[in-house]
Amino acid sequence: MGGNREPRGLIVGNYCHDVLIKDEVVLAETLGGAVSFISAVLDGVNITSDYVSKVGSDFAYNVNVNHAPIVSRSGKTAVFHAYFTSDPSEIRREDRVLKRVQSCGPISPSDLPDEANFNFGMAVGIEGEISPETLEKMLDICDVVLVDIQALIRDFDQIDGTVKLTHLTKTPFSHLIPRIGFLKASAEEAPYVDIEEARKSCCVVVTSGKDGCTVYWKDVELQISPFTTVQVDPTGAGDSFLGGLVAGLVHGLAVPDAALLGNFFGSLTVEQVGLPIFDSTLMQKVKDEVQSRKMQCEKHEDGSRFKKPRDHEQFIASLSTAKLLTTDEVHDRDPGYANHQMLFHKNSVYEEPIKAMDTKP
Repeated sequence: MGGNREPRGLIVGNYCHDVLIKDEVVLAETLGGAVSFISAVLDGVNITSDYVSKVGSDFAYNVNVNHAPIVSRSGKTAVFHAYFTSDPSEIRREDRVLKRVQSCGPISPSDLPDEANFNFGMAVGIEGEISPETLEKMLDICDVVLVDIQALIRDFDQIDGTVKLTHLTKTPFSHLIPRIGFLKASAEEAPYVDIEEARKSCCVVVTSGKDGCTVYWKDVELQISPFTTVQVDPTGAGDSFLGGLVAGLVHGLAVPDAALLGNFFGSLTVEQVGLPIFDSTLMQKVKDEVQSRKMQCEKHEDGSRFKKPRDHEQFIASLSTAKLLTTDEVHDRDPGYANHQMLFHKNSVYEEPIKAMDTKP
């Protein structure tokens, strides 16, 4: 995705209202949707993109978004309830139960621009708003398209709105996979994709939370390291990961370095409730590190962009240091910051006490 011309992206997916509920108590009501998390990352690293999303006239966060959505006067904004529990007897694989309470409706091909001058696109639906026709148009007008698999395989119980997953081969999207550049799935979603088949034609990235992510491409399989973090709310982590991945690719990083940047932004996101606020000092340090990394790769890269470049471990250390130093600077600027974070931890949507993930940077 790197190149001489100014990068321009097309991001397609809806905003929504997120409600976080633990033990039947509402902990937070926040702006949600993949577009909100991805734009927070891309705006922070100055990547110009067009955003196509829809909300209803009841949308509650107009002043909080930098990219205005299409307002559907006849529809309502999508609403999701995320249920968490502190009951240790309720053991399940998922970290939450997600239910769609209200739907906004589809994004049609006519909602997209017609000009074919986007060097990347992102199909990041959250509630089935992206149709095969819309994705096909994205593939026509974008050089490379990245797809979050949830945009293609999510289904919803007609009675209670519980999110269900359908295998990709049983959806009307399967014939488009050979045209997709990157396909992202969480570890929970991966069983609903034939990874061995998909990796023949596109790069598949499977995120695994505290275990980082794995990149699959043809005969390549790479484990990408996670970053140590204190997890408070997993909402939007995968979206922020995608934002970081794209930011790295747009700036010309090799795929393993770009995926590492995705892990980095995912780790920042889970430390906050709802939509994250990225410290401007940290974002500048990240941009500096990415620029330095790009120059090193241009000087030393000797082959495939899917190989881990030399000094990949140094890039991990540099990003970890930037995160650590910036956290200390925030504490120095705002003595109340530590107390503020502790308040979140005490009311965490996770079991208490909160513990740092057992991961290596």
